[in-house]
Amino acid sequence: MPPRPGPPAPGLPARASPPRASPPRASPPRAALLLLAYLAFASLGLPDGLLGVGWPSIRADLGVPIEAVGLLLTAGSTGYLTSSVLAGFTLARLGVGALLAGSTLLTSLALTGYATSPAMAVTTGCALLLGLGSGAIDSGLNAYAAGAFGARHMNWMHAFFGLGVAAGPLILTGVLNAGLDWRWGYGVVAAAQLALAAAFARTVRAWRNGPLRRPAAARTEWATAEGAVPAAARPARHRHPRWRRDARHRGRRPLPRHRWAAGHRAPAGPYGDPPAPAATPARARDTLRLPTVWLGAVAFVVYVAIEIGTGLWAFLLLTEGRGLTAGAAGVALSGYWASLFVGRVVQGIGAERLGPGRVLRGSLLGMAAGAALVALPAPAWVAVSGLLVLGFAAAPVYPLLTLNTAERVGAAHADRTIGVQTAAAGLGGSVVPTGIGVLLGRTSVEALGPALLVLAVALVALHRVASRPLA
Repeated sequence: MPPRPGPPAPGLPARASPPRASPPRASPPRAALLLLAYLAFASLGLPDGLLGVGWPSIRADLGVPIEAVGLLLTAGSTGYLTSSVLAGFTLARLGVGALLAGSTLLTSLALTGYATSPAMAVTTGCALLLGLGSGAIDSGLNAYAAGAFGARHMNWMHAFFGLGVAAGPLILTGVLNAGLDWRWGYGVVAAAQLALAAAFARTVRAWRNGPLRRPAAARTEWATAEGAVPAAARPARHRHPRWRRDARHRGRRPLPRHRWAAGHRAPAGPYGDPPAPAATPARARDTLRLPTVWLGAVAFVVYVAIEIGTGLWAFLLLTEGRGLTAGAAGVALSGYWASLFVGRVVQGIGAERLGPGRVLRGSLLGMAAGAALVALPAPAWVAVSGLLVLGFAAAPVYPLLTLNTAERVGAAHADRTIGVQTAAAGLGGSVVPTGIGVLLGRTSVEALGPALLVLAVALVALHRVASRPLA
């Protein structure tokens, strides 16, 4: 029986009418949105790179002890987590484009506050605003990209964050070498953020037309690795599935053609329908009772502490402990972040060929080797080499630790465990680097290398214990 006549499905012309040309749009093409997304993620990394080079000058200018950087880290982490939690509400109220424009403007104002701050209290408030804006940008772009971009573009978008972190030390190093105050470096980045906010404001309509405003269409489009095929390009027999028209089957999905073994996820269908759940999620209290969950959380604390602590304090070690000039130390710190970026770009190749487990174990040992080079009382080039080894080895650790979560705790506990690990990572990025700063202030900058080595060895041990098969 043919379907009843009615209005055509959204995005499809009537059968009896010839195809009509789409009206010209004022919004920019998809390539422009991709470019903006890349630039936005690069801008997220710039302030992190600035702080590592700028903190010695900032603390001297504001007259605060070396460990006072913990105030900035804690305020920034608080703002970031707050805006991430509220991301769903703000996206629903503002839309992606307006959220990105407003959040980027907020980060520009926060960096302007850094550049003009007369006291540490004002700088701490600016760090809170910077965290609020950065968390909103991160959440908004990830939510949009998950529905609009393919896997390759998603990976490249996150890789641009590493480029931003690597560029931050170079910007501030250039400013200091030019004989200018550290505030000029923050002013330059604030101006770049302001220009990016203007670009987001001009493209609000283009972001509004994205999949977040069309959730039903996004679920029914033919998903591919690079994006979605328009509905009109599907075979005619797939355009109006009967199960979608029949009110008696509303909300159901057609049965899969193959039977899948228990514990394995069925792949996403040709229309981007979500895969079937692998297992019934366990209760939160059952998940939190597993020792493996907490061992994994501590591993995330230690890993992020190494990554952030190295980027924050290595400049101080190279200048005050190893005798490098500020320019050379800034370039070396940029090299550390760049090696982290390069490692994350290429780590997928090694993981596919050797297996994630081997790559992860080798990376953890490489981190320990790099930290040992930094700890050696040797010439500056040895410490710089250690930083490069440490950065490249650390590159795949975070994603691979996340990837093998289900193997460590079981599929039923995986989702909740990842949430615990993410919160632990935020803790490791603020509390432990602050503790390292206290250690350096009470002893000397040479304590950085041994501290990193102890953390790296502890991370190897934690991973070994947490990876034991469940009883």
